Amino acid sequence: MADATYVFDFDSTLVRIETLEALADLALAGSPDAEAVRAEIGRLTDQAMAGEIEFGEALRRRLALLPLTRDHVRTLAGRILDEGTPSVRKNLAFFRDNPGRIVIVSGGFREIIAPVAERLGVGPERVLCNDLVYDAEDRVTGVDEANPLSRAGGKAEALKALDLAAPVVMVGDGWTDAEVRQAGAADRFYAFTEIVRRPPVVAAADAEVRSLDELLHIEGLTGRWSYPRSRMRMLLLENIHPAAVERLGDAGYQVETVKGALGESALIERIKGVHVLGVRSKTQVSARVLDAADRLMAVAAFCIGTNQIDLDAAAERGVAVFNAPYSNTRSVVELAVGLTIALLRDVTDKSAAMHRGEWNKSATGSRELRGKTLGIIGYGAIGSQLSVLAEALGMRVIFHDLTERLALGNARRTPSLEALLAESDVVSLHVDGRTENTALIGAAQLSRMKPGALLLNLSRGHVVDIGALAQALGAGRIGGAALDVFPDEPATNADPFDSPLRGLKNVILTPHIGGSTEEAQEAIAEFAAERLLGYLNRGDTTFCVNLPNVQLAEVSGAHRILHIHRNQPGVLAELNRALAAAGLNILGQHLKTDERTGYVITDVDRDYDPAALRALRSVAGTLRFRMLH
Repeated sequence: MADATYVFDFDSTLVRIETLEALADLALAGSPDAEAVRAEIGRLTDQAMAGEIEFGEALRRRLALLPLTRDHVRTLAGRILDEGTPSVRKNLAFFRDNPGRIVIVSGGFREIIAPVAERLGVGPERVLCNDLVYDAEDRVTGVDEANPLSRAGGKAEALKALDLAAPVVMVGDGWTDAEVRQAGAADRFYAFTEIVRRPPVVAAADAEVRSLDELLHIEGLTGRWSYPRSRMRMLLLENIHPAAVERLGDAGYQVETVKGALGESALIERIKGVHVLGVRSKTQVSARVLDAADRLMAVAAFCIGTNQIDLDAAAERGVAVFNAPYSNTRSVVELAVGLTIALLRDVTDKSAAMHRGEWNKSATGSRELRGKTLGIIGYGAIGSQLSVLAEALGMRVIFHDLTERLALGNARRTPSLEALLAESDVVSLHVDGRTENTALIGAAQLSRMKPGALLLNLSRGHVVDIGALAQALGAGRIGGAALDVFPDEPATNADPFDSPLRGLKNVILTPHIGGSTEEAQEAIAEFAAERLLGYLNRGDTTFCVNLPNVQLAEVSGAHRILHIHRNQPGVLAELNRALAAAGLNILGQHLKTDERTGYVITDVDRDYDPAALRALRSVAGTLRFRMLH
């Protein structure tokens, strides 16, 4: 395949625009009929590209609709280099390294195509296109009718006259490109769908390619052995913010979204063929799910916690897991402050009474925030920021954490959980979801709290014994509680919710909305998407929670080999022996390990036989092997 001649269409293939539609925008500027004329030109373009009308007829009718001049053509020619298709711009080296194997054939116009051909290194003798005809006042009157590209079947006729070396590969988005293959002027036809996808054209093609990367990969061209982005599938569950969908899609990946969470069986069925999985807090990514994931490379938790993912099982399979540990911190903290004030002032019960038509203006039981002691259990990103805001509002802050933490402001660390509970007017939980934190607050802990104290849980549902809390509230031992998380939460908004805490006095229940603000969800989407792209595009594992963290620059002038393996003796030595045997010149190498996993990143020269890489996959202890270019 590497010896083929590659023939490229121009509009919506080498560039992301349709030339005549762009010229229409220029020629119709300020015209009262501009919208109608543009619509008609677009309709004619779509009909011609889908094979519904003959190309020459569509061209003549479109040109007749436009008051085109040489100045309009020159203006578009002057900016056409900015309109290159993204994957073409990314692969300029392919064109420049193979000028004798590339032809551009188009029903478009030479003045527009010439600058792009020059940028790609394609000589004018290998550019087949129409030539505009002008009158004495530089108005476009049509095209050179003697040129075969001005009429039906012109592309095939023009290419046959070149007598190109076989095999000839036609790449384009329109029906006239499919006709080249049908007329016998090409041996293969790829429907190029990065910019526009026309079903009749795809149906007539030997294969569909969503980018130039995919074409080069299928054709087996030197230096294109990593899997093309356009073939990599991403499955995002639980209504992940559109910012992530857009960012990942713009990067060239296939992105599929599902509104709700999936159960284990449903996820096992859907995970086959998926390269990247995105979840929030409800979907459980178990070892069984990972066993069924035949292509999975990475999982992104679009939230703070990762206890819904079996991190050990993922690491054993070389699957990287990322989260967004800080993106919704402010949202959770603000909700905690608001809930504390609402509980101290009995706002929810008074509001409910007002809705029932009851007026109960009384200061009994209402207290100020100022001067109260806030006890924070878990002094991480959320707990420490809550500490700062609470102190700014006049609260005394104490905290307890199993990890050594720097106290911010005047906050004071307590020697034990029991000491914190005994001293706090308000206790706020901000711990992680590890199993050891199950029922961290149970009957014994509730009995040690100050009479009338308040309890907040915005961390994980299993951290509080709900039955014990209901009893303590019913007995008046605890003055109020606010919970945003629960041991059993509905999978979707359509499912019912039940809890022993429903209907209790001065109890606020919210449906796991601590981080559910527009700002937080957008920030989470952007952060997690960038972490995924960093890993997929350059092998960067910064903020990965289950593999060694390595910060990497973009690949430049080299190929990058990524090797994830069990942390066992001799792997690096065996890997380097395989590289040496393959004759690969190492430009740079990095190894980082943790207690169970090793991660080797090796940059090598571009020129080598892809078959040489097979030995690297069989190195003892290999979990995951991947090539980047």
